[in-house]
Amino acid sequence: MKNVVIIEDESIVAMEIAGFVKGLGYKVVATFSNAAACLALLKKEVVDLILIDVYIEGDMDGIACAAAIQSWQNIPIIYISAFSDDETLERAIKTKPSAYLVKPFNREELRAAMKIALSHAQEHQKRGDVIFDEEFSFDTKSDELLHNAQSVHLTKKELELLKLFLGAKNSVLSLYEIENEIWPDKESNENTRRALISRLRAKLNYKFIETIHSIGYKLHI
Repeated sequence: MKNVVIIEDESIVAMEIAGFVKGLGYKVVATFSNAAACLALLKKEVVDLILIDVYIEGDMDGIACAAAIQSWQNIPIIYISAFSDDETLERAIKTKPSAYLVKPFNREELRAAMKIALSHAQEHQKRGDVIFDEEFSFDTKSDELLHNAQSVHLTKKELELLKLFLGAKNSVLSLYEIENEIWPDKESNENTRRALISRLRAKLNYKFIETIHSIGYKLHI
């Protein structure tokens, strides 16, 4: 299931778009009224498509937000805006959006634009050399976890844990091994270990990692 984020400062319109997107079978990860909240989310969640209005709350408008996102993530963007003046369109074009729909938008046009955007993104997917499934892979050269061609942000400890799992893939990784490798110079505690495992599981959309009760964990790929 593809993850969609909606940035729209009119709550009724945001609810309408979200309902329509869910009806198409996509997951609406979140709706925001400003750019800052979206940028914060992208550091910890995998997003496949962004629907964004041009004029939103906050210091950064939708076009500036799109430019900021595309400076470090290759996420397709569709603008949905009431404005179609030349100046706005010229600014939007520079961010290379998948589509620009003018309000009131046609639902069939939005459906088609989303399908095309996601299809094009999939065709240009970057794939790592370690394949998890059709969505996830890991590039051992760049130490990069990829989801649908997009880099997934990992903290230093999350990356260390994932590489530890990959070294023992499809085998049980014991609690002792995890604690000894991840925290070699100090004692960890159960809560710290569980929190780290939980964060990595979330980054992997809660797939692949199996808990082996009282023994450890296993990465299935």
